[in-house]
Amino acid sequence: MDAAKRYFRSPAAVLGLILLLIVVGMAISAGYLYPRDPLALAGRPLIWPFANPRFLLGTDNSGRDIAAQIFHGARISLLIGGVATLIAVTIGIMVGALAGYYGGWIDNILMRITEAFQTLPNFVLLLVLVAVFGSTLTTVTIAVGIVSWPAPARLTRAEFLSLRSREFVQAGRTLGMRDTQLILREILPNALPPVIVYAGVVMAVAILLESALAFLRLSDANVASWGNLIGLGRDVLRVQWYVSAIPGVAILTTVLAVSLVGQGLNDALNPRLKQR
Repeated sequence: MDAAKRYFRSPAAVLGLILLLIVVGMAISAGYLYPRDPLALAGRPLIWPFANPRFLLGTDNSGRDIAAQIFHGARISLLIGGVATLIAVTIGIMVGALAGYYGGWIDNILMRITEAFQTLPNFVLLLVLVAVFGSTLTTVTIAVGIVSWPAPARLTRAEFLSLRSREFVQAGRTLGMRDTQLILREILPNALPPVIVYAGVVMAVAILLESALAFLRLSDANVASWGNLIGLGRDVLRVQWYVSAIPGVAILTTVLAVSLVGQGLNDALNPRLKQR
């Protein structure tokens, strides 16, 4: 309850939660408001927003309803962002926890592997993975998660290095607790708050990475995603700019919402703030 009170005391966190709930609501209601295939032809091409009551946000180059693609695209963005973040944070916590807790040669090996993944920029490595394994939705999601784990790993390692010598950890060792118990029960709960807030960053970046792939037409073209719509609007950007602008605003709103919620959770859950 105290954490909830601290969260709702932050106007930015509340704004982020409202925006995120709107995006989630769009994803949930997409099948009810737009039951047809969002990629099916619905009218004549390039109808401007609000020019036709049937198409509130207009139509794209092929005559497909932009509003339907925006609502169904919310599902794709949240799915990719959520699953990729779960993959990245899970790998990152495992690697960072082992490296930070044990140190020594285990730390050296795991950090060298982490540095190897960070040698190439995220997007370049993502392009390589997509080129090798294909561009299906599943492949893209897993690939985004794989390229995003080094930063959570380094953050988790730093937290473990600062916590492993604390009194409560020493007391646990004195009581005969196993390493697994110390890692999962004692250290990890205290190391999670900064990882949680960074998970919001990972999710926001994951959505942007998928959108960038779709813009380059390297993502799954058989799904209605915001990135695909932006890429489609590239061909008519000078005259029908709304085709790219509307999904761009949707991406911006979602990324902002996730970032604000992550920061709000950090402020609410950070044990260092409980004494203030």
